[in-house]
Amino acid sequence: MKLLYVHERFGALAGAEANAFITAEQLALRGHDIGILHGPTTGKNEEGWRQVFAHPFPLEGDTAASTRQALATFKPDVIYVHKMADLKVIQTLVDSGVPLVRMVHDHDIYCMRSYKYDYFTRKICTRAASLYCAIGCGACVVKNAGGGFPLKYVSYREKKREIALNRRFDRMVVVTQYMRDELLNNGFDANRIKIHAPVPRMGDPDLRSSFSDRNLILYAGQIIRGKGVDVLLESLAQVKSRYECIILGDGNHRAYCEKLSQRLGLTDRVHFKGFVPQEELKAYYRDCSVVALSSVWPEPIATIGLEVMRYALPVVAFDAGGIKDWLISGHNGHLVPWMDRKAYAASLDDLLQNKDKARRFGQNGLQLVSERYDFSRYIGDLEMMFAEVSVARRSDTPARPVGSPITRAAALKPQTTLAT
Repeated sequence: MKLLYVHERFGALAGAEANAFITAEQLALRGHDIGILHGPTTGKNEEGWRQVFAHPFPLEGDTAASTRQALATFKPDVIYVHKMADLKVIQTLVDSGVPLVRMVHDHDIYCMRSYKYDYFTRKICTRAASLYCAIGCGACVVKNAGGGFPLKYVSYREKKREIALNRRFDRMVVVTQYMRDELLNNGFDANRIKIHAPVPRMGDPDLRSSFSDRNLILYAGQIIRGKGVDVLLESLAQVKSRYECIILGDGNHRAYCEKLSQRLGLTDRVHFKGFVPQEELKAYYRDCSVVALSSVWPEPIATIGLEVMRYALPVVAFDAGGIKDWLISGHNGHLVPWMDRKAYAASLDDLLQNKDKARRFGQNGLQLVSERYDFSRYIGDLEMMFAEVSVARRSDTPARPVGSPITRAAALKPQTTLAT
């Protein structure tokens, strides 16, 4: 099968790029022909991307014309869109008649601010996209993360058009029930939404924590306001147990958090280490007693949680967004009421003071992630979904409702070239 990926970047950068790369790599190994229609390069692992994406098509100048040229040259069986905000590109893809699947990584499609979270009040938004976004929320003017002038204008009319175009996709792939509910709230067809959580590769089966008396609490991720590292620090100030907390990662909120740590008198127990490579991260896993996930914005899933469960580590997190899809309070960690610093501190104390419980929670998490998030099945399910939408379009019938029975033999008709 010829699969055309569509993404705003080319090269390694963050979670969306990691997911696009790893799925394309595995699908290529299964015999699929992989192309990509892409925006600017990132400067990271571009050689690796060129090896996986054998047919790259950069978006240059007239992006609609670039898209039409890529489609005419590659002639894909299915188009797999990741992050792409250019509506000229999306409109051209919709008009092409080629089966369309979209991976919904975050809230970009239906939120003008992109994160369903009020920067000032820190409250999570539960509204569908409406005029309130422009008038009540003031989301027409947002922070410009692309450099240059610090603010940029976002058109409410264009956002509604983006939602309408995406409703015409054959499949909208979301990572959690929370994300599915967000699409339903914005008028998407339930039969076209599929929950398909990204699956981290297997961890080192020999790596397990010692749960030592060091009482190490680990945070790993970006240090930006939505990740709630400041709220984590305020919670740590209320922890009664002796502990050490390592904060790994970087971001524009780090300087503020380091000063806050000083004001809270935590500098002897909390240490900011910056970004560390994956192999070095494993060294912290070996001595970790609990992983702290402090996001206060509605995380689509928070894949770091799935990763650390591979190493049988318990997690404490706020109940924000899709985290509750994999964090079962009292089973593989503690799911704390949103922004409740006292409850968060008590949950950390519970696992630091009860190492047998921490180990048990960690083992429960390992079992859960091993059973529910199998990597080979994840790639196989992608193949099945691409086959489904391709067969439905070729036979001029509506795409099969999500969840209805379909066998692999039925999906792999002669029209496809899927590897068996």
